[in-house]
Amino acid sequence: MSSLPPAPPPEPSVLPAPAPVAPLPPAESRATGLARATLFALTLLAAAALLSSVMLWQRLSAIQEQLARQSADSGANAIEARALARGAQDVARDTAARQAVLEARLSEVALQRSQLEDLIQSLSRTRDENLVVDVESALRLAQQQTQLTGSAEPLLAALRTADQRLARAAQPRLARLRAAIARDTERIRSAAVTDVPGLLARVDDIVRQVDELPVANAVPARSLAESPRRGAAPAGTAWWQHWRDVVLEEARGLVRVIRIDQPEAMLLAPEQAFFLRENLKLKLLNVRLSLLARQNDAARADVAAATAALHKYFDPASRRTQSVATQLQQVQAQVRSAELPRVDETLAALATAAAGK
Repeated sequence: MSSLPPAPPPEPSVLPAPAPVAPLPPAESRATGLARATLFALTLLAAAALLSSVMLWQRLSAIQEQLARQSADSGANAIEARALARGAQDVARDTAARQAVLEARLSEVALQRSQLEDLIQSLSRTRDENLVVDVESALRLAQQQTQLTGSAEPLLAALRTADQRLARAAQPRLARLRAAIARDTERIRSAAVTDVPGLLARVDDIVRQVDELPVANAVPARSLAESPRRGAAPAGTAWWQHWRDVVLEEARGLVRVIRIDQPEAMLLAPEQAFFLRENLKLKLLNVRLSLLARQNDAARADVAAATAALHKYFDPASRRTQSVATQLQQVQAQVRSAELPRVDETLAALATAAAGK
């Protein structure tokens, strides 16, 4: 490839000299000055506008920078707020979970408390029921002992023990039971108790007197001092007077006029008097056994039967019969007053307490 020769440098151009300016006339010079002043004013105005634009732009730039900083701060705050909100949500979620757990535990505790209260109430009710049953059994046993022994001490001791047990229990619903026990205790203490051993001794004395009681159809026996002697006549008495007294006395013994109120007693054979007395003794022994067994109704019935047999078959004009009849009346009165007061009010209160009322 062949190289071309370099081109020759261009020649400098020669500008023509400016033509001389001819001076303007005065009117044209004034217009030119006015145009220049206007142009200068416009230039100044343009420069001022440019300057104000530049200042406004700088101010806008500063505002934008401030807004940018504020926007960045707001963004950072928003991020921090979102983080805090997430933390608060987590805390709220944890709090809600803990609250749910606490509510579940509280419901369990409330359920356990209700079950425990039911159990305590059931145990308390069971204890009260057992206490009521024990007190009732003790009182019934003491009442039987009182009826067998004729003494009020077993019943009073049982009432005192029951009152002490109820006082230790301290249950308000058993207050009426304690009041009933207090009333029964006072009534038993004020009751008169019959002397059963003395009453039995009196019955034994009556039994011993039965063999000496004369029956209603018995012939009155005359003593040897009262009967005239059939032997020799007393000194100073004629023999015929002596025999006259003997005959008159024998005649008086052959005839006897009495009032018959009980025909059965007059028809009683002499050999049946033994069985009559033994039967009366058996009735009195039945009275004794009834008193020992505290069967007062049976004892009163036997005393009434013995009294009726005494008035029916034995001589009512005899002092011994009258004495035995008086003693039987006294025994009947003492047996009638030998009834001890019962604890019916306390037993009724126990039944009410056992029923849960």
